[in-house]
Amino acid sequence: MDASLEKIADPTLAEMGKNLKEAMKMLEDSQRRTEEENGKKLVSGDIPGPLQGSGQDMVSILQLVQNLMHGDEDEEPQSTRIQNIGEQGHIALLGHSLGAYISTLDKEKLRKLTTRILSDTTLWLCRIFRYENGCAYFHEEEREGLAKICRLAIHSRYEDFVVDGFNVLYNKKPVIYLSAAARPGLGQYLCNQDVAFLEKLIKDDIERGKLPLLLVANAGTAAVGHTDKIGRLKELCEQYGIWLHVEGVNLATLALGYVSSSVLAATKCDSMTLTPGPWLGLPAVPAVTLYKHDDPALTLVAGLTSNKPADKLRALPLWLSLQYLGLDGIVERIKHACQLSQRLQESLKKVNHIKILVEDELSSPVVVFRFFQELPGSDPVLKAIPVPSMAPSAVGRERHSCDALNRWVRMAVVCSFFFVPD
Repeated sequence: MDASLEKIADPTLAEMGKNLKEAMKMLEDSQRRTEEENGKKLVSGDIPGPLQGSGQDMVSILQLVQNLMHGDEDEEPQSTRIQNIGEQGHIALLGHSLGAYISTLDKEKLRKLTTRILSDTTLWLCRIFRYENGCAYFHEEEREGLAKICRLAIHSRYEDFVVDGFNVLYNKKPVIYLSAAARPGLGQYLCNQDVAFLEKLIKDDIERGKLPLLLVANAGTAAVGHTDKIGRLKELCEQYGIWLHVEGVNLATLALGYVSSSVLAATKCDSMTLTPGPWLGLPAVPAVTLYKHDDPALTLVAGLTSNKPADKLRALPLWLSLQYLGLDGIVERIKHACQLSQRLQESLKKVNHIKILVEDELSSPVVVFRFFQELPGSDPVLKAIPVPSMAPSAVGRERHSCDALNRWVRMAVVCSFFFVPD
């Protein structure tokens, strides 16, 4: 890598890449030295004091960072082990340093460069994940994209919202429907998987003078792994003028040659949120919300587009990483994750007392399963598991303990095999 850096004409860029590599090596080497000390704890001298007047060199500063990453004296050094992110991780981290450097360019050069980075990354993601003619919003917090989509849907359905603000919502309250498999805390309504029930719910809301606004469907979550009937939900949304947004780990499989019909239907939704960082093992890259809308004025007021170069530069770490991996590398990582999950699922089916909770996802990178044990008096349909003779009260306590444990872990143990670098 160093020999290649010497060929770069811009000395600042070459130095930036070299410094990042050296900094990461220092931190990783320091981590190894700490581990070799067999759990030796940090001493109070590692705690930083007042700012020194003469300044410190880079090695001293990085050593201080290393000490801070370990925590205080009472923490075990191994509890904050630095992950070996590999060269592809260095590329992603370089994007943040490079973004700060690019921001110092003159206004016209900065505009052209940021526009190119944004358009390239948007085009690549839309083609990789089969979302034709889409726009992209890059955001650090995963749920931020959905929040902006909510604003866009409100601006689209309430013409006077810009002038009157939230006052226009009082007469006709907007309703957001969520999949029962969605992450908790996203809204007020839960959408039952029975589409007929959902349609009845929508009709009831309309009769009460409310406005069905947005439906958030699920294409696999780490907690459930289930994919909603997105095709049918899309038909329902078109019928009642509802915006359809899809999120979930199974959207990663849109990059593969074979995609299940349930997930493929997500390509027709109004918007979807992707998380390429966890999917591809890339640190500090943004999440992406792809969407389709014809009015640039509304997307601007909703915060999905921006004229600020800093906002456009959010895509830079991902722009660098996608080029480093290439299309083949991206597909291979997602394919590998799916293959691992299928192997685990087939092995778990042979194990007694283990029940696979989601078996209809043929190419999902997530496996959801739970432990179960039949006790005397339980459902005879399940395979009986021999248990020692117990008094009725003991049986009840045992059953209650198993049920409580399963509820505590949301009745599922989840394994996700998305790529993690060595």
